[in-house]
Amino acid sequence: LLPNILLTGTPGVGKTTLGKEPASISGLKYMNVKEKLYDGYDEQYDCGVIVDYHGCDFFPKRFFHIVLMLRTDTTVLYKRLETRGYNWKTLTDNIQREIFQVLYEEATTSHKEEIVHQLPSNKPEELENNNVDQILKWIEQWIKDHNS
Repeated sequence: LLPNILLTGTPGVGKTTLGKEPASISGLKYMNVKEKLYDGYDEQYDCGVIVDYHGCDFFPKRFFHIVLMLRTDTTVLYKRLETRGYNWKTLTDNIQREIFQVLYEEATTSHKEEIVHQLPSNKPEELENNNVDQILKWIEQWIKDHNS
């Protein structure tokens, strides 16, 4: 049995960058919801997945064992979104969502608060080293706790 993880946060916080590496190391499947999504939940194939999506209330509580919320300083986020070519309205809407912690509130109301964890995502080394290590530790602990 492997855990299902929701990797969420405002666009531009690094979900896609972060999600692929721990999936490949741990044997979990990585899925970016923008690329493909299947309707339903198949317990027979409960094989562990890291899902990358910018929201939380879209999924039923039973889908995920861990919800990881990436957080980015708004100055850093602004630069990332500007580099992507986001228009002014989309850029400011996303910055406001980060300032007011809209997605964190959504995560804690859509899922059990004890499974929601925030991870910093300001610098490449936070994303690539610290966060990958932290996710792998959570996966390892979850597997130990649920497969004994």
